[in-house]
Amino acid sequence: MSRIAGKFEVLRREGRHALIPYIMAGDPEPRLTVPLMHALVKNGADMLELGVPFSDPMADGPVIQRASERALKHKISLTRVLEIVREFREKDKTTPVVLMGYLNPIEVMGYARFAAAAADAGVDGVLTVDMPPEEAQAFLSVLKLRRLDTIFLLAPTSSTERIKRIARAASGFIYYVSLRGVTGAANLDVTEVAGKLKEIRRHTKLPLGVGFGINGPGAAAQVAEIADAVIVGSAVVRRMEEMALNPDKILSEVPAFIARLRAAMDRATMAPTSATGTSR
Repeated sequence: MSRIAGKFEVLRREGRHALIPYIMAGDPEPRLTVPLMHALVKNGADMLELGVPFSDPMADGPVIQRASERALKHKISLTRVLEIVREFREKDKTTPVVLMGYLNPIEVMGYARFAAAAADAGVDGVLTVDMPPEEAQAFLSVLKLRRLDTIFLLAPTSSTERIKRIARAASGFIYYVSLRGVTGAANLDVTEVAGKLKEIRRHTKLPLGVGFGINGPGAAAQVAEIADAVIVGSAVVRRMEEMALNPDKILSEVPAFIARLRAAMDRATMAPTSATGTSR
């Protein structure tokens, strides 16, 4: 069982839902990334989504685009991102780490070399935004050989046939993009999301994570009631950007934000207990 599947199984038994924060590797300063990863886990993150900076992040809104630009100024390459994961694994052997990025850096490295290096560093899953399942067979084969999960995106506009295709190709979990548009967009419609998740669940038993538009504890709690995982990106990165002039504050302020999300999600989803501690 992969680390991702194992984590979802533990959470299911506990009656809890996964909280997956996204940060860009190397943003705002490379020295902060690994300590921040550990602090996020300590404050309630169940998995980590680590962005690989890219010069043309087409699916990302302005907040994450700027994070990518900052990281690239520090020469953060795909190889350096894998070194960051390896350093994280020196102290944390259990928290799943998913790389999120674009295909070009992986193609430059080569599929087989990337898969081997990612597995060796301790990566658990890969979400390649611009890799459609129709063109992914060679990539999927080398990832599967290295026991790396492949995360795919579904959107409000995804057809039934598209859902079926991605359900066949995906492993680990499926990432549902709750909004039309790029990361950082607003106006989350939880009722609409719930309806789409119900449709997706007819075609897969994989856990469903929801991201885009989750900007605070209230939205995180609402999504936790209908999804297996809450993925928070722009709201985290925006806070990091606001502390760019005092980056060491990030190590306390951002984990505190994650702790608030965790508390709100648990209040919304965990069964109340009786005086004897037995779930009702």
